[in-house]
Amino acid sequence: MSQYFQIHPDNPQQRLIHQAVELVRNGAVIVYPTDSAYALGCHIGDKKALDRIRRIRQVDDKHNFTLVCRDLSEIATYAKVDNSAYRLLNAHTPGPYTFIFKGTREVPRRLMHPKRRTIGLRVPDNTIVRMLLAELNEPLMSSTLILPGEDMPMTDAYEIREALEHQVDLVIDGGHCGIDPTTVVDMTGDVPEILRHGMGAPDFIA
Repeated sequence: MSQYFQIHPDNPQQRLIHQAVELVRNGAVIVYPTDSAYALGCHIGDKKALDRIRRIRQVDDKHNFTLVCRDLSEIATYAKVDNSAYRLLNAHTPGPYTFIFKGTREVPRRLMHPKRRTIGLRVPDNTIVRMLLAELNEPLMSSTLILPGEDMPMTDAYEIREALEHQVDLVIDGGHCGIDPTTVVDMTGDVPEILRHGMGAPDFIA
């Protein structure tokens, strides 16, 4: 049976943030709100938790997972970012975008695409996530909560708990999230390429 924390979206309770982070450090898979949709998350170094997320999502080893980061300086630790890419990220983070980059050696190999060695990175504009990341002091391994056979993410935390109460350890209810996942932008080529149209406006690609 998963735990269920109701955390205020604007004034998160520090006690609950601390408890959630301790669960992550101890191997938990959590559901948490973002600035786009609800997401699944776990500790960056926890293979068992990652495998559990793969089973929930029913994705293979070619699925691009995302490292949810506090800021651009943290992204630079895990991705090879040149000056032009940095300027683009600086203009659009925090926000509902996932950027695909070549990973650095700091990224565990199991998190990257097996052939392309890419990883998704993002800085969400959400108070709960920001406090979770500040307490955790490192990125959160993450994947949008889209269940097998569905095209859109789940939006209601109580319904998420009912659906996944035996598959995740914690559901953080931070209020209603949107129905759109992030806009995914591939930054590995000569020019940025939209891989998935989501909540983030893609106008800057032009």
